[in-house]
Amino acid sequence: MAYQLVIGNKNYSSWSMRPWVLMTHFGIPFEEVRIPLYTPAWQAQIRKVSPTGKVPCLICDATTVWDSLAIAETLHERHPALGLYPADPAARALARSVSAEMHSGFSTIRAQMSMNIRLAVVHSMASEVLRSEVDRVKEIFATCLARSGGPYLFGQFSIADAMYAPVIMRFRSYGVSLDALCEAYRDTIVRNPAVSRWISDALEETETIPDYETVSRMYL
Repeated sequence: MAYQLVIGNKNYSSWSMRPWVLMTHFGIPFEEVRIPLYTPAWQAQIRKVSPTGKVPCLICDATTVWDSLAIAETLHERHPALGLYPADPAARALARSVSAEMHSGFSTIRAQMSMNIRLAVVHSMASEVLRSEVDRVKEIFATCLARSGGPYLFGQFSIADAMYAPVIMRFRSYGVSLDALCEAYRDTIVRNPAVSRWISDALEETETIPDYETVSRMYL
């Protein structure tokens, strides 16, 4: 199978990060097609590969899969021996549930803590809704880690960890306070070789998206 993975800027594109980290961690070969967001090249190229005009998008032969979770599920089906989800049915059901919860929820975290890996500030956390969503993420981490024993959410790295990696980037950028268990998990994710490569690449990018930078500082 020859995969192409179309992504946006590594500094900003949280949805792109998820399948890239997943495929890199599990050694699934792919060609990276990076199109900087909201540039003339973006407008000219993205609709040629993605029916939604968004990233990420996975292309394999005549098949195109868009949406991070759909890509992850497709890779799980195509590479069953790699263990992208836990083998235990109960753990797998929980991993799917928390992955879907991340996919469909946490809109205030997305709005008020846009991913910006180059950023290092302390967020005001003034919004009660934001605090509630952050607490829910911490609860997910604590529940999964207590059940599995760590170091990843389900013991070994899985789709769930890839889905939550961008939230870890947000917590790191905005100085979110964590207890010892969640802090250890954050550090495990940051040290993961695939995540570390993504961070390094993000820090080397030169593009800046002013709207994203403004949102990043709006709630400080």
